[in-house]
Amino acid sequence: MEHILGLLRIRVLRGVNLAVRDTRSSDPFVVVTMGEQTLKTHVVKNNCNPEWNDQLTLSIADLNIPITLSVFDKDTLTDHDKMGDAEIDIKPYIECLKLGLESLPDGCVVKRVYPNRTNCLSDESQCVWNKGKIVQDMHLRLKNVECGEVTIQIEWIDVPGAKGLPKDGMSHF
Repeated sequence: MEHILGLLRIRVLRGVNLAVRDTRSSDPFVVVTMGEQTLKTHVVKNNCNPEWNDQLTLSIADLNIPITLSVFDKDTLTDHDKMGDAEIDIKPYIECLKLGLESLPDGCVVKRVYPNRTNCLSDESQCVWNKGKIVQDMHLRLKNVECGEVTIQIEWIDVPGAKGLPKDGMSHF
């Protein structure tokens, strides 16, 4: 455990207007990849607006390793069809964690992150203090596909025995 900084819980909530890859619909699932780690949600049959509500947890050892979210259409006899991908940018979220905030009222917005050319956000994303933790909801616009978004929420989990986040500003980015 001493080689990791902590855990990142990613709640893959839902997809919106995902691409059709079968005759009239798709059987989508999400794959989250970071370095050697690969995690998957369950498959939602015949639905281009799926509700996954799956929790995936990555162990974070290096904040510079990109986190990629990919959506696929499950196929039984052939390779799964790709339905787009997006990067999950955790740097603004990590900045909020390093502020060392405590005892804020629930629902307090710590930071607002806006869509730009370097992130995959389709809408403003807020880092919010909630029940003693900071969480961030993201609406990710999928790339390399004609349409589709995926809504996720991220949350940092401190682990006993882990290094924890560096306290010296942004030098590790």
